[in-house]
Amino acid sequence: MSEGLCDIYLYDADKVERVKTQQDLVDLNPVLIIYKALADKNRLKICFSLLLEDELCVCDLANILDASVATTSHHLRYLHQAKVLDFRKEGKNAFYRLKDDHIKTLIRTALAHGGETDD
Repeated sequence: MSEGLCDIYLYDADKVERVKTQQDLVDLNPVLIIYKALADKNRLKICFSLLLEDELCVCDLANILDASVATTSHHLRYLHQAKVLDFRKEGKNAFYRLKDDHIKTLIRTALAHGGETDD
């Protein structure tokens, strides 16, 4: 058999049933939406930028991404709808920030994990 696979098919029915029961009680869709929003390189760059600077306007973010304001706005709208970002208007400008500490922790944890090596 291949490495990482079982040589025989055997499972713990009690554990499987407990996990399935718990999964039926939890709505995983909000988590899926957040991870899907963060799975795009430009959207992740936006979030990382907002981790470094608490708040940035659309024009700042467009320049950071080397993208148009329209493209950047599309990404920001997606992240806002996924409840990853909040924004405020000041005059004619919109300033974005990460929604809360949970999102900041997700990004920091992923960055830390991604930097780990398998020794």
